[in-house]
Amino acid sequence: MMENAWIIPLFPLISFIVLLIFGKRFKQYSAAVGLLLVLGSFVYSLLVLFERFNNPTFKNESTWLTIGDVQLTAGFEINQLNALMLVIVTLVSFLVHLYSIGYMHGDDRFSVFYAYLGLFTFAMLGLVISPNLLQTYIFWELVGVGSFLLIGFYFYKNEARAAAKKAFIMTRIGDVGLLIGMILLFWQVGSFEYDEIFSAVEAGIISYEMITLTAILIFIGAMGKSGQFPLHTWLPDAMEGPTPVSALIHAATMVAAGVYLVAATFPLFAASEAALMTVAVIGGFTAIFAASIGLVQKDIKRVLAYSTVSQLGYMMLALGSAGYVAGVFHLMTHAFFKALLFLAAGSVIHAVHTQNIEKMGGLWKKLKVTGPLFLIGTLAISGVPLFSGFFSKEEILIVTWVHGNYVLFWIAVIAAFFTAFYMFRLFFMVFGGESRGDSKHAHESPSVMTIPMILLGILAIFAGYVNTPWFGTFLGDWLTADTHALGHGHVDGPVWIMIVATVVSLAGILLAYLMYSKKTISRDWLSSKTPILYSVVYRKYFIDEIYESTIVYATKTFSLFLKYIDEFLVGGIVKGVAGITSGIGRMGAKLQTGQVQIYGSIAFLGLAILIVIFAVTGGYLR
Repeated sequence: MMENAWIIPLFPLISFIVLLIFGKRFKQYSAAVGLLLVLGSFVYSLLVLFERFNNPTFKNESTWLTIGDVQLTAGFEINQLNALMLVIVTLVSFLVHLYSIGYMHGDDRFSVFYAYLGLFTFAMLGLVISPNLLQTYIFWELVGVGSFLLIGFYFYKNEARAAAKKAFIMTRIGDVGLLIGMILLFWQVGSFEYDEIFSAVEAGIISYEMITLTAILIFIGAMGKSGQFPLHTWLPDAMEGPTPVSALIHAATMVAAGVYLVAATFPLFAASEAALMTVAVIGGFTAIFAASIGLVQKDIKRVLAYSTVSQLGYMMLALGSAGYVAGVFHLMTHAFFKALLFLAAGSVIHAVHTQNIEKMGGLWKKLKVTGPLFLIGTLAISGVPLFSGFFSKEEILIVTWVHGNYVLFWIAVIAAFFTAFYMFRLFFMVFGGESRGDSKHAHESPSVMTIPMILLGILAIFAGYVNTPWFGTFLGDWLTADTHALGHGHVDGPVWIMIVATVVSLAGILLAYLMYSKKTISRDWLSSKTPILYSVVYRKYFIDEIYESTIVYATKTFSLFLKYIDEFLVGGIVKGVAGITSGIGRMGAKLQTGQVQIYGSIAFLGLAILIVIFAVTGGYLR
């Protein structure tokens, strides 16, 4: 099976091509084509995963291009990490395809939507199985193209067009760092191959300073895709795309790509404590920074968007604390409960036709499937015991403490409290209390939308058990079976960390209950007591405004300056030369009178000039 794993990304590529060409003609079959082909990818991914359990890493490459002594190769590789990622990506994509049948029903560009989903899935799968940095970069950029198309799907809306451009440009900034890091590694090693780079690092061929520099540059690329501060501002705006797209982007594709890249190149990071600390600090800060903004958001999708940024920060914190397994473990559990939350949010929006949570309420009685499933996702992301998020988040806290990042540990604890609070604030405002606004006429979504949520709900509960002592820490031991550079499958820590993680989660839930359900504490307490602080947080710390007034303004001003240079200086020179040439031509044209005596006079004048020149120069030109 593994030798034919290249088929896995081929299925969604076929879906994209077929639907792009024939989708408009056979619109009614678009969903079936996309769904069946991505199902094929999922089934084959499962078979590859099962085969990988009992077999070594498989790699198949062919020479793509030869430039002098340099050979560039293309192919695919199946190892533990990407075998797991293949299943996660194809499963979530399949469920999003299924869910979209109901959510996107009646849309004029229904077939185009499924074509774009196919392209996006193909790009992520191609990235996952890439055996070298060059191929990874090609698919990395293709993921960006797919996100641009899907975020801007409603292109007739100004907000969607702006969000698509913002996502494309912001992630390009990070991509420059990734590209420079790749080039430096190629300069040092003479190859883009992962295994050759890791061997060079282990052999000491690359200096510590160069390892640190290249690792940080690669991390800058990951920061852009995974929305880490300060390259995070595109991610909440990406909510302008259809909700199923948000589920795919935030759970298993684009934002996961950054974390996956750091995990895939982890031996490089592990060789530099400075690089690890950079990743940990940025991740920890992003976790609490985004969580604080999530406390005051009023748009259901934006609350979930900032929760994604925060959870990605947790994953980076884990990887930066040398917790390879903890980071990948949380990437897996997060994919399931975040996809569930976004699809459930889509079900809510489908029912009430608004994203403003202040206009919702009382939906628990009306959405009898969506409500309990949203609660499961909320419990999982809040880190409540026995749900998947508890096990992976506890693992992150343990590796952070054991690695000695004590300040970052307590930052992560506070972020966990914030997460539990704002997620249950969201839950109580949407499903608790009395019906408000359009909530009075809400109705449950069709089964084609609820079935994917039910499957994700099951995974949101049980997926975390695969890396617990009850299951022999199976996931972690398997992920690190081939090399010690990736750490150990399970890290033991003090029992009190588990207690602290549980207490802060329950405390956040209790506070949200008292403020938004029981209402013994005013929900306006923060805004009334600290209006300035509330305003700063609500305006997202004015980061967008700062970027607009500095970087964007400077770029526009410089672009305007270049425009004038081009129009008046360069254009003036070009037009001047053209004018002179044209003038000389017109003068020459006037001499063409057809009168022989004038031609003779000109010839005589020319001859006289030549005689004078020869006389002055002594018979030759110097």
